[in-house]
Amino acid sequence: MPETDKSLGRKILSFFVKDEDPSATVSTGTPPATPVSTPRPAANPSDANVSAPSSTPQPVASSGAVDQKFAEHFANVLAQNNPPGPDYFEFRETLRSLTNLGLPEDKQFQAAWASFKALGGPGDVATLTNTANGYLAALNKDRDAFGKSVEAALAERVGGLQTEQKRLQTENDSLANQLVEIQKQIDANKNRLAAITGDINEQSTKITQNRQNYDTTFAHFTDQIKGDLAKMAQYLK
Repeated sequence: MPETDKSLGRKILSFFVKDEDPSATVSTGTPPATPVSTPRPAANPSDANVSAPSSTPQPVASSGAVDQKFAEHFANVLAQNNPPGPDYFEFRETLRSLTNLGLPEDKQFQAAWASFKALGGPGDVATLTNTANGYLAALNKDRDAFGKSVEAALAERVGGLQTEQKRLQTENDSLANQLVEIQKQIDANKNRLAAITGDINEQSTKITQNRQNYDTTFAHFTDQIKGDLAKMAQYLK
């Protein structure tokens, strides 16, 4: 922005935000970038008090306050849209200079209007209202652009976090189900292990007993044959 526009911007800023105004919040962050030919929000939309979608828990946002960085941005937007020659802002500057004279409001406006015309301003009040409406249109256009940037930031940042939140929740649910199935399998394995232990003892006992029976029966038969052999050797010579 040319230096004259910057000076006008500071001048316009002083019309709306007084230095001693306690409601103005001074920001220590970087001021918005200088607007280009088409007014646009230069402040980062993430700096604004925007709310996350209602589907997720969110803290209660505090009420807004006059923010110095946004005030400077709006002053620059107005300065950039300031037409040549005296208009609403020159009238407002004159009006502002009368605020400390103790005049009633109607007298202040009438005196400011007389001074404005005496300094070369147009004599038609429509000049003031038309330019004032032009400034309102410029600010509304900037607000619309800022609103779109806020929505884009919400979609990108908050929407991305919500997507990750859903993915992690789904993953956790799946893991929890797997844990349930694993626990069921562990319990089934424990029951089978207990049954196997009993089967081992039973089968071992049966096999051992069967072997003992085999050996006893074997001895019974072999002893008889050996006895017969001995008798044959003795009696059949």
